[in-house]
Amino acid sequence: MAEQQPHPWLRGPVEGVPRELQPVAHALIQTREEVDEFTAGFPDALLWEPVAGLAPVGFHLKHIAGVIDRLFGQAQLGTVTEEMRSAAEVERADGQPAGATTADLVRGVHEAIDRALDQLRATDPATLYDLRPVGARKLPSTVAGLLFHAAEHAQRHCGQLLVTVRVLRERAGD
Repeated sequence: MAEQQPHPWLRGPVEGVPRELQPVAHALIQTREEVDEFTAGFPDALLWEPVAGLAPVGFHLKHIAGVIDRLFGQAQLGTVTEEMRSAAEVERADGQPAGATTADLVRGVHEAIDRALDQLRATDPATLYDLRPVGARKLPSTVAGLLFHAAEHAQRHCGQLLVTVRVLRERAGD
């Protein structure tokens, strides 16, 4: 059996990411690794199966990728675009995207995290406290606030993903 690696935050700096954004990078890497671990061998037939009236596995995977893309996009652009709003509506829609598999949705998470890590590498630390109004009410946040919230929100849904996967596997007798 291979020796288990320490958590990402204990592996040292992520190359090219400013030191101020290392915790964001570490949380994103942990999200990617946990999504892979939790969904390994997960049957596509259970992707949209609800558990106790809560969101299914497929939703969590779509939402992790979507929230990272939207919040990182808003941090970079300073606003929410119509494309971001449309993507959020599609993400919230019930049901499975046509033909989507667990592997497809996991790949979407990987792609969103890869884009986010590239953006972190390109982020000038001098911009971290630039104002970024959020939502229709234009609540005050910053570039740093959006980036850190994206990482913590992805981790929160990763935890929900773990529980949902375990309950469904238990039910299926896996």
